[in-house]
Amino acid sequence: MKRWLWLGLGLSGLVACGGDPDPIDVVLPQACPGTTDQSLPGTASSALSTQEPADGVLITFKPRVAANALAATADFAAAVEREGGTVKRRFPGLHMVSARLSPDALAKLKQNPDVLFVEPNRRVRASGLPTPPPVVSWQGAFSTQGSVGEYTEGLKLVQAPQVWDANNDGILDPGAPTGEGVKVCVIDSGWDSKHPELKAAFVGGKDFVDRDDDPTDQSEAQGIVTVGGGHGTHVAATILAQFGAGSGGRVTPGQDPNGVVGVAPGASLLVARVLDVKGGGSTDDVIEAVQWCQSQGARIASLSLGADGSSESEQIAFERVWNNGNGLLSIAASGNDGTNGVAYPAGYLPSVMAVGAVNAQGEYAEFSQFGPQLSLVAPGVNVLSATVLGAASLSSLEAGPAPITSSPLSFTAQGSYTGRLVNCGLGTDRASCGESATCDGFVAYVDRGDIFFEEKARNVIEAGARAIIIGNNVPEDGDGAFTLGSASTHWVPTVSVSLVSGAAIKKLEGQDVTVNITGVDYQRESGTSMATPHVSGVAALVFSARPDLSAAHVRAVLEKTALDDTETPGVDDKYGHGIVQAAKAVELARTLPEGGGPLPLP
Repeated sequence: MKRWLWLGLGLSGLVACGGDPDPIDVVLPQACPGTTDQSLPGTASSALSTQEPADGVLITFKPRVAANALAATADFAAAVEREGGTVKRRFPGLHMVSARLSPDALAKLKQNPDVLFVEPNRRVRASGLPTPPPVVSWQGAFSTQGSVGEYTEGLKLVQAPQVWDANNDGILDPGAPTGEGVKVCVIDSGWDSKHPELKAAFVGGKDFVDRDDDPTDQSEAQGIVTVGGGHGTHVAATILAQFGAGSGGRVTPGQDPNGVVGVAPGASLLVARVLDVKGGGSTDDVIEAVQWCQSQGARIASLSLGADGSSESEQIAFERVWNNGNGLLSIAASGNDGTNGVAYPAGYLPSVMAVGAVNAQGEYAEFSQFGPQLSLVAPGVNVLSATVLGAASLSSLEAGPAPITSSPLSFTAQGSYTGRLVNCGLGTDRASCGESATCDGFVAYVDRGDIFFEEKARNVIEAGARAIIIGNNVPEDGDGAFTLGSASTHWVPTVSVSLVSGAAIKKLEGQDVTVNITGVDYQRESGTSMATPHVSGVAALVFSARPDLSAAHVRAVLEKTALDDTETPGVDDKYGHGIVQAAKAVELARTLPEGGGPLPLP
């Protein structure tokens, strides 16, 4: 039973000084116990688009001839602290520190003659050597036999299987380049260390968010562990997910039981965590991470992240590791705002390769940022790859004589619930479910419209719903692709259905229906974040075939062999040089003289 509460002025407020009576006050049932103990999320704002304030400043100072870089940086850090600042990080090789200071202290420090320039330590978000390093020692052994069912649409579009499985038999060709011997450093949100697609490839990691050596995609505060969205895991698996049986991941119906295979399944994985569980990070984390990647012998840094504006400090860092084309090859996402002008670090020419997105047919993706800095494009729409174990959801709905197709909402709770179906209309408040709703539990049917899905869910959960079905109101959208906005312990299993299915389900009001949400380990995601690792993987194949080539040579090979678009032939702002092509790139690389020869390539 639920008690009903009057909300309003009471009876004395119905008549005022002889005027017309006020409208009847709204009556709402009391919320079921335990559903409002903590605040539910309001309208979600994604960390991928929210503009957050800078985390202090980056200060670059003049190098001192008479002191080594380490000592000079220590002296300058002490000067900053004398002004009342707190030094977060020191970058001796760049003559730079990141620090937090009050406005007055910062103004005073800018007068210091040793200061070259000061700029914000801006926020970044997920939208990432002169001589060849030694051959990598694997912590595990990568499989050489799998299934062609692991070859994703994106993998085939960039020609990866043609490099290491030319006869398409599901077995790696002996001696073919697989990325073996090449370290790829993924600068992102960390990884899921338990995911079977990645464990064998991992050779080292560092967490620049939590400041430790465990780059797991999660954070802990006051004993509560918050798991990230799996962005870094998805990116890393696109590059080097393991081939063949034994991956052990849970897949959706129709998907190959072995999951997926990466572009360069023989490559080794370094993980640098710079993005927190909300998908945001700071410039100084990126600077320190890219230096760490190079120190660990990485040939490639993959950055599926960026910021709207450039940073001189960050650009200096990428130019330093690029080392005039003889150092680290950095590959970064162009951004997802669909605007003219790429994000940064992707925009730093020539030290970073900017990557835009196309769909599985090779057509420009409308969200992909573009501009003259764009180097290449790669698959970035509905890309299937690994995610944090169990983080992706698979839904099933049993209502009536036959199962009904449904889609899980993002951030839905997992689990199964069978209960009486109650029509809650638009779910605009707790009273929407009517007197049929009880705190003993029921399945709420809710129509799309008027308010956010998270508000609908909150209202019907407070009315007693233990599972939710949302009916779409747009015929061409099918089940829809909806979200509850953000994670909450209050959410219940929630699915969406098509307009036609919704009309059929409403006729079952009062009958028992079952909503089931189970976890799977792979999901489809879109963005230039997904395009970037395709290019990083192809670069690993080229380095694997020709370890004597420099970063500048590999960049030139990838650009020269790209598949040009038919819409705007030639190099252009939306496609760059075209879609990266692994087989053609490896073929060209093998024809180059020792060391690559002169640049530009003929």
